[in-house]
Amino acid sequence: MNNSEIAKLLRVIAAAYEIKGESRFRVLAYERAATAVDQATSEVKDLWEDNQLVSLPGIGTSIASHLGELFRIGTVKHFEEVLKGLPPAVFEFLDIPGIGVKSAWKLYQNLGINRAEGAIKKLEKAASLKKIRLIKGFGKESEKNLLRAIRELKRRERRILLPFAWQLARKLIAFIKEEKTVLRVDPLGSLRRKCATIGDIDLAVATDEPKKVIARFVDYPDIKRLIEVGKTTASVMLRSGHSVDLMTKPPSAYGALLQHFTGSKQHNIHLRKIAQKKGLSLSEYGVKRKLIGGGSKLDEYADEKNFYQAIGLSWIPPELREDTGEIEAAQERKLPVLVEISDIKGDLHLHSSFQIEPSHDLGESSMKEMISEAIRHHYTYLAFSEHNPSVSQHSARQIIDLLRLKKELIERINYSSNKSNLNLKLFNALEVDIKPDGRLALPAEGLEMLDFAIVAIHSGFRITREKMTRRILYGLNHPKVKILAHPTGRKLGKREEYELDWDKIFDFCLKHDKALEINAFPERLDLPDALVREAVKRRVKIAINSDAHSLREMNNIEYGVSVARRGWVEKKDILNSYDCDRISQWLITK
Repeated sequence: MNNSEIAKLLRVIAAAYEIKGESRFRVLAYERAATAVDQATSEVKDLWEDNQLVSLPGIGTSIASHLGELFRIGTVKHFEEVLKGLPPAVFEFLDIPGIGVKSAWKLYQNLGINRAEGAIKKLEKAASLKKIRLIKGFGKESEKNLLRAIRELKRRERRILLPFAWQLARKLIAFIKEEKTVLRVDPLGSLRRKCATIGDIDLAVATDEPKKVIARFVDYPDIKRLIEVGKTTASVMLRSGHSVDLMTKPPSAYGALLQHFTGSKQHNIHLRKIAQKKGLSLSEYGVKRKLIGGGSKLDEYADEKNFYQAIGLSWIPPELREDTGEIEAAQERKLPVLVEISDIKGDLHLHSSFQIEPSHDLGESSMKEMISEAIRHHYTYLAFSEHNPSVSQHSARQIIDLLRLKKELIERINYSSNKSNLNLKLFNALEVDIKPDGRLALPAEGLEMLDFAIVAIHSGFRITREKMTRRILYGLNHPKVKILAHPTGRKLGKREEYELDWDKIFDFCLKHDKALEINAFPERLDLPDALVREAVKRRVKIAINSDAHSLREMNNIEYGVSVARRGWVEKKDILNSYDCDRISQWLITK
């Protein structure tokens, strides 16, 4: 089983526990383990063989033991017991965007679809025959949404989230670079343009000895099978199920190949039109120009900058190459100076393991561990913004007591940091749910104890555009609230974004000095780049945050920067490019 299959199995067990009414903590443990497996850059079976399975955040000794049994004999006795008596169709329904465990179980109970094989097809037929609307709790709108979600599931390609595609590519690149004849290796296509999701992984290599490079490439240990091996190119299938194409080029012509296969298609079409007007022809081999006496001459280019200059343009960063105005900006020498990872001075959205008993998942790493990691990143400030304490499990007084403990801890750490000249300031923040009616899931007294609050939608996604807009604006209105987290609510490949009146959101944020977040968590990358660009045009502040729940996830900030770059963002547009004094003045409401 590859990682995606193992992750699905763990999610099935989590769902089975939920159906059987097991402890919520046990359900969450399996959900976290599934996420950890999904995000692993090595095959989990390899980690097990190296006795490193528990090194994955979210994989405890119990789950590691069950996975070990799976790898040894192909089945897990405990999992069989958990699934005993449950209809397999329910777990197939969970693949449909927007269908949770309770809805899946209700569909099974009312439609009698039991077997996994053909379950979704039967469900689609039932919806088309208008049987879903007859089930209590569904209705006509739910039936329409279900049909739409099934169509979406059918259309969904096997795509990789940007962070995991980059991690796979980096391992491959490091392996290929061990061949001494390799002069340079680059990703191509949507991966080099840093799109949120990637199809296959394509790599380019500059070398004068392609045969040796191909031999090195096909010797990569994670290859499941060879698809095609030629003199200058090769294609393989990894054990993860993802395919990788590699092409080689002499260094003298490498720039043209790099430009051509980076794309996008529309960007390259536009370039060709410009070139044609100048009597030039573009290809992966270079720029061909007609000679006065007849015939033509091909000019090769070792780097992209000279290639772009040959057609009268300044070099265009790969992230911008989508034919959305970047070519015109390059002609006028008005391209933005895009934000860099080195511009980020701190992270304003982190979840530590402080026992705040939150409404959602708790962080896995301690504040001390995250502070050490922040120092490694050269940050000068951090905001610990755990989820608000569960309002259903605590009284208002208990919530205040928990928040007081956290506030006192952060004050002690800041005092100690000042004494030792650590040059790192902590902010006492919280990620607070916006309830369906727009109120915040925290008592007023609790909000006053914070330096600032981040607000977000975590439930009740299926409401109208107008109602969701009102809900968010009401939640943003409190003076302590500074940032709207993961603003569209999307989860890539799992949940579509909810609809908002963005004109109203942008206007409110500008008028009341609120910031929108680019959440760098792999399955979010939210705000999407198109909305980031529009926000920046409106002069709305942007914060790039990791939303990390563990040390490893703090590194995801680079993917938030990638989204920002695709959104034409400069350093001046980014809230957490501010120095510590300036960010303190902006964040803390007196």
